[in-house]
Amino acid sequence: VQLQAFGGGLVQPGGSLRLSCVPSGFTFDWYAIGWFRQAPGKEREGVSCIGSSEAIRYYADSVKGRFTISRDSAENTVYLQMNSLNPEDTGIYYCVKCQIIQQGDREFIRASGDWGKGTLVTVSS
Repeated sequence: VQLQAFGGGLVQPGGSLRLSCVPSGFTFDWYAIGWFRQAPGKEREGVSCIGSSEAIRYYADSVKGRFTISRDSAENTVYLQMNSLNPEDTGIYYCVKCQIIQQGDREFIRASGDWGKGTLVTVSS
């Protein structure tokens, strides 16, 4: 079971992009779905995760206030709206099933499914 990410591209600093995540062969209404990214030479990091209920959402500190995750059950799609992009947002973005983990006062997300093909986001002037 894989999820496919779409919508990447080249954008100038300060610009916006909307990524889409579509499942292959299943509906993901019952699953938390998240976005991870991997910048060149860096480890993959969790960016955002949305629960089966839209009331539950996680954002990495680096994207809070700029990125918005949402899901559309009718279209069976999860979106990541990215605004005020900066060069540090450059990387390959992947969507995958996710879990929100709380350890003490620390919160982060973990991938819990198979990795699919990502989409490249390049923020550059």
